[in-house]
Amino acid sequence: MTESRLVGPVRIVGVGLLGASIGLGLRAKGVDVILADASPTHLAIAVDYGAGRPAAPGDEPQLVVVCVPPDVTADVVAAELEAHPTAIVTDVASVKLAVYTDLLARGADLSRYIGSHPMAGRELGGPMSGRADLFVGRPWVVAAHDGITYRDGSAIDDLILDLGATLVELTPEQHDRAVALISHAPQVVSSLMARRLIDAPHTALNLAGQGLRDVTRVAASDPELWVQILGQNAAPVAEILRAYRDDLDRFIAALEDVEAPGARRRIAEELFGGNTGVERLPGKHGVDRRFASLIVMVDDRPGQLARLFNDVGDAGVNLEDFRMEHSPGAQVGLAEIFILPEVHERLTDELASRGWRIAG
Repeated sequence: MTESRLVGPVRIVGVGLLGASIGLGLRAKGVDVILADASPTHLAIAVDYGAGRPAAPGDEPQLVVVCVPPDVTADVVAAELEAHPTAIVTDVASVKLAVYTDLLARGADLSRYIGSHPMAGRELGGPMSGRADLFVGRPWVVAAHDGITYRDGSAIDDLILDLGATLVELTPEQHDRAVALISHAPQVVSSLMARRLIDAPHTALNLAGQGLRDVTRVAASDPELWVQILGQNAAPVAEILRAYRDDLDRFIAALEDVEAPGARRRIAEELFGGNTGVERLPGKHGVDRRFASLIVMVDDRPGQLARLFNDVGDAGVNLEDFRMEHSPGAQVGLAEIFILPEVHERLTDELASRGWRIAG
């Protein structure tokens, strides 16, 4: 067990996925973790899973981490600042400016508060979904403001480093505009696209491939939580969606009269713009690099994926990314593996020689 940077104790208020995961990660470092939750059942489950212990009389936390829904985050932060006058308090809500301005208006002691946001999560929620390694290698934003000193705010830095995350410093405004683009607006687009499937005929849905599943994956998120998030970050999200609406209008106009001069060029330019945007997304290790794709047909039998991974490793090739697609009723899956372009031909030959069927 490596030594923790935090002294402790650390109090965690709210033991859902993020709170439980923070507790598990800190306990693995030997930090004394105090848990609190409005639900006695959630608290008992988190304690049983080893995320920490219940509060006891005389507890004086070094750090308080508030992990509650966005619409009550400011209330809970203010209460924790008052209840623990020597502690530094942070929260992990996905919107930062609204919480900060609310606390500022209340006259809360901002010299002991700084918001933060781990860019990590899972499809499942609740304390049973917590994982000690949830934050390893993930960005964790610290929403800096002038009201707290670097020395006092260092406890949050220690928390982030103890959990294996990568610290990113932004202002609350910068944070909210960033997540509006990379998280909140995509959630809206994904949900509205998935909504088109409600009345779709089953004959169409049976043809759905990985493209549709990729676009609509986050549409399964909790609507109640997203109403809170979007309500607190409405202006930046609306700005992005208005620009997206303009893009759609141009595209629709071209489709409505595809024989008009320049219509096909407009369609091509919009699609090429998407290529350019995707290329800017950091890949593995934060490098802006496109990987080659190789699609392998995998029989739907136990152990086949493990055999494929072993054969890729035996070929001396590093697997950069992976996704799997099944067609309804088919006894075969399509494993799309992403590798460096320079090894594509060699790996194709190697896998073919080992009996794998390469699609395409």
